[in-house]
Amino acid sequence: MASVSMPRLEEIPDKELLALHAAGDPHAFSTLVQRHRDRMWAVALRTLGDPEEAADALQDACLSAFRAAARFRGDAAVTTWLHRIVVNACLDRIRRKSVRPATPMGDDATFDAVAPKLPDPSDAHGVSLDVQDALAAIPFEQRAALVLVDMMGYSVEDAARVLEVPAGTIKSRCARGRARLAPLLRHHRNRKEARNVGGVEGGGVPT
Repeated sequence: MASVSMPRLEEIPDKELLALHAAGDPHAFSTLVQRHRDRMWAVALRTLGDPEEAADALQDACLSAFRAAARFRGDAAVTTWLHRIVVNACLDRIRRKSVRPATPMGDDATFDAVAPKLPDPSDAHGVSLDVQDALAAIPFEQRAALVLVDMMGYSVEDAARVLEVPAGTIKSRCARGRARLAPLLRHHRNRKEARNVGGVEGGGVPT
């Protein structure tokens, strides 16, 4: 079939881009990936905690999506389908390594770009590294649920579709994950509370 011009491709909905790719269009899939790459990368980085591992997982996911496009049934959003493939690629890498992800090194700018926005920018990087270390210490299933719901802003129902589990399971995993993270990150909460007493760091006179 004749290839659709690039300007037109950029305006085509996700599902139609997948159909065009499956039908042989040479540009449709790259257009789709460019559209969703930032969030796919954020899911991989948050889930694995290591930029190199995340980049490899994202590459694996893109290859899997490229090959599986013809089997896309259309019963979920393409974003959900892509993020499910990314999460599965992350899980595959963890299984192959049989070790916990390492602390992120060497890609601070990329990590900071997807780290949670915190009130004190001078302390944001240290906190984001601690959050990533804490995430690496909890089971993968809880980590994946927290990444999608608490960090990527997915609803419980959408996260359930990505991970292909009931919504109640997502709620349970998030609750257990937060409970595991709380003692690991308590020192940051205590520091924030100390700064907020009386409106100035270290306390102050109430108004």
